[in-house]
Amino acid sequence: MKAIKIFAVAAAIISAVSCGNTAKPAGVAKDLIPTKGEIDSVSYLLGVNLGSMIKGYNFGDVNYAEIKKGMDDFINAKGNQRDSNFTKQFKVNPESINEVMQNFIDKRRVYTAAVNKAAQDTYFEEVKKIAGVQASESGLCYLIKEPGNDVKPGPKDTVYVHYKLSLKDGSVIEEVPENDPSVMLTLDRVIPGWTEGLQLLGEGGKATLYVPAELGYGERGSNAIEPNTPLVFDITLDSVKHFVEAAKE
Repeated sequence: MKAIKIFAVAAAIISAVSCGNTAKPAGVAKDLIPTKGEIDSVSYLLGVNLGSMIKGYNFGDVNYAEIKKGMDDFINAKGNQRDSNFTKQFKVNPESINEVMQNFIDKRRVYTAAVNKAAQDTYFEEVKKIAGVQASESGLCYLIKEPGNDVKPGPKDTVYVHYKLSLKDGSVIEEVPENDPSVMLTLDRVIPGWTEGLQLLGEGGKATLYVPAELGYGERGSNAIEPNTPLVFDITLDSVKHFVEAAKE
């Protein structure tokens, strides 16, 4: 489990720092001791590391006072970590971290998915009111800005495109600008909304695809895309390379 690995890395870092937090023996040269600036930098980066976990796994509103308490408890804990009595010093048994964290993440995901699903339904009611927007039986909404020529891709074809991916609030997630080389994609290896939508265009065509989560990344989401998030693609289909079935021997 990816989450478990990250938690383990964070624990190892904190453990290493706490092991080095020892008294300074008399007579040792001060230039051997980390400076205040170095201590501040390490402290800040530990915060960045923890912040990336909180944001990356959508923990939401965590209790920072309890985070501080957990850190202090670990740093001040006595004895060998391999001793069965070691974990009794903590408010919550650290050995249960996998179960507790995963249950929390799962619950947050289900909640976020439910909220986003309701918001998506409202969003598509408005999208369908946009002049020129059409809707397919699958739920895909699309606006053909330029139809392109008669060379259209099939469901197994390779396409070369420029595109911009946005969320419904206009936030841009990723983009291949017009002055950059086009990217190559195979239509049977992309999200269903792309497979369907690109087949509506000919070479040189331009369109905006309003992709519901069911035709995108679904209830699980992907990276910066939350569960049940609709996607908006502004796409230019530069060229098509038709799929050729391999000859049977």
